Amino acid sequence: MVNDISVRRLDLGYFVRPASETGGPEPRVEPVLAYLVRHERGLILFDTGIGAADPETEAHYRPRRHGLPDALAAAGVALADVSLVVNCHLHFDHCGGNPLLAGAPILVQDVELATARGGDYTFEELLDFPGATYEELDGECEIWPGVHIVPTPGHTDGHQSLVVRQSDGTVILAGQAHDFASEFASDHLARRAALDGVTPPLPPYRPWLDRLIDFDPRRVLFAHDCAVWEPSGD
Repeated sequence: MVNDISVRRLDLGYFVRPASETGGPEPRVEPVLAYLVRHERGLILFDTGIGAADPETEAHYRPRRHGLPDALAAAGVALADVSLVVNCHLHFDHCGGNPLLAGAPILVQDVELATARGGDYTFEELLDFPGATYEELDGECEIWPGVHIVPTPGHTDGHQSLVVRQSDGTVILAGQAHDFASEFASDHLARRAALDGVTPPLPPYRPWLDRLIDFDPRRVLFAHDCAVWEPSGD
């Protein structure tokens, strides 16, 4: 069955993160990436791009959008072909195309949806739009054979990642669990040092990393970084 599962990256544009949010003296341009998972049961879309925002947010992030229909068309599919939507979280740069997929089930952690509905989090028209169909999850689950959702809180309390078992190894779609592949690599090494019994002090790592590593990932992909993490061969 895993032989039939594939993952394709979709380029949905970019935004400019201001220097006040980068931790450095300069702004940073970040990609907005989604992923299309082809499975024998249908198509899963992990994240849907940058949504329409208010003038203040537009001026703050200066986004440039690549439309979801065009990105899907480049992959040979249409909006109507999408069977499931999985959002890593519900900020406007990850769920922006959801209203185009009205009626398709959107899988999200229950705490994430509750937080988003609490206000001052995302834009209402991207959340409870006509035809919005949420399937709320409480923790980890296998949604289709070989495809797991794993909670990876941190960026938001309800953040989740998608684990896809392919014939050549497991791929993790980590969303914004880490901003960059290098950050994932640092946490992975911190975990290894702890397990090797290296004398403290050591940097902490996110506790859910243990669960992701249980899947023996061959590749980890991210929402705002084109780089891919791969194991060093150990």
